[in-house]
Amino acid sequence: MYIKFQKRCRWLALAGLVLICIFSYDLLKESVPDKIRIVAGREETFDLKVPITGEMEESQLEVLTNQSPRVDQDKIHIDMNQSFTLKSAKEGSYSIDCKIFGIFSFKQVDVEVIKEELVVPCGIPVGIYVKTDGILAIGTGTVTGIDGMNYEPAEHLVKSGDYIKTVNEEAVTTKEELIEKVNQYGDSDIVLGLVRNGEYTQIRVEPVKTGEAEYKIGVWVRDDMAGVGTMTYLTSDLSYGALGHPVSDADTSTTIRLGEGLLYETKIIGITKGEKGKPGELSGVIDYETKHCMGTVAGNSESGIYGELKRMPESLKGETAVPVGLKQEMELGPAQMISTVSGERRTYDIVITSLDYHSESENKGIQFEVVDEALLNLTGGIVQGMSGSPILQNGKLVGAVTHVFIQDSTKGYGIFIENMLKH
Repeated sequence: MYIKFQKRCRWLALAGLVLICIFSYDLLKESVPDKIRIVAGREETFDLKVPITGEMEESQLEVLTNQSPRVDQDKIHIDMNQSFTLKSAKEGSYSIDCKIFGIFSFKQVDVEVIKEELVVPCGIPVGIYVKTDGILAIGTGTVTGIDGMNYEPAEHLVKSGDYIKTVNEEAVTTKEELIEKVNQYGDSDIVLGLVRNGEYTQIRVEPVKTGEAEYKIGVWVRDDMAGVGTMTYLTSDLSYGALGHPVSDADTSTTIRLGEGLLYETKIIGITKGEKGKPGELSGVIDYETKHCMGTVAGNSESGIYGELKRMPESLKGETAVPVGLKQEMELGPAQMISTVSGERRTYDIVITSLDYHSESENKGIQFEVVDEALLNLTGGIVQGMSGSPILQNGKLVGAVTHVFIQDSTKGYGIFIENMLKH
């Protein structure tokens, strides 16, 4: 019995050691970034503090460090447990091979050398109108047939988040076209062509006759959406980025598959202050007249919306472009946020409280707190509609506001600006 107990203890100890090794390996892997960016001609310092050796071709990058990196057979070896500085005179893509004990390959870090970029930080409200790529199914429901009975023809067939693209292999792009086709073919089964989780599929639905020459399939749908957000930056060729997070459907909680979109001038007409457990919001009026159309919405991604403007907005004329700040240049402490919530474009004080360079979320790498009394009195902190407000530190654009803490509107999340610019 004692011998069996000893064996069990050894097995448990071995299993525990294996689990510790796996956990340590995963933790170490998360501590080393998959990609780092540096500006050509500029020294960029990194302090990862990980027991890993980095190996790279001697001709790739200049390594400036106090640790005297070892050069062996045209390769440079860097102790990543100490701070090190990289520099390159020209743009390009390089790589660092990370090894454990200098022997076992661990992961590869891509190094992208980019040119210094200047952008205009915006902070102005914009009206966003987008059409979906296909007709978005929000959900299914019950319809009452002409016989007085209730039916659910699309239940378990059409799913929330599906995009209806065709009816009997004929394209439909609007709710009106979908209704027309269902009524046209409703006296028999119809085949809906759907995009579900990025893949095209077809399903057969039997419409329900609800009136004279009227049929329904019991699907709630949406083909467009509009809202108010904040423009983050503008480049010299009038390309812009805004929001810092995707345009999503509130009912399905999915990122909208963008068909086409337009950006309009808007005015903030009301502010609902944020409270504990209840985020506030901005109320705006979007003017859909052609003369008030600012530009197009060409892309919708996890890091925001993108497109081009037709002209420089009046409120930004004369504004000076600033350098883009990379992740490693940021630091905890004072920063500024630009917003037009008061009706006037102005700068407000915030404090960066946390930086998560390896955050699993594309747009929550920065945590900050609003400390500006004027903004706190006006909005209570961060409210819906301020997403995209640019964050500056040390004279550089480093990020944008993305989310508010539900339980504390004075605190919020932000996205690193390099995440927005890489779209």
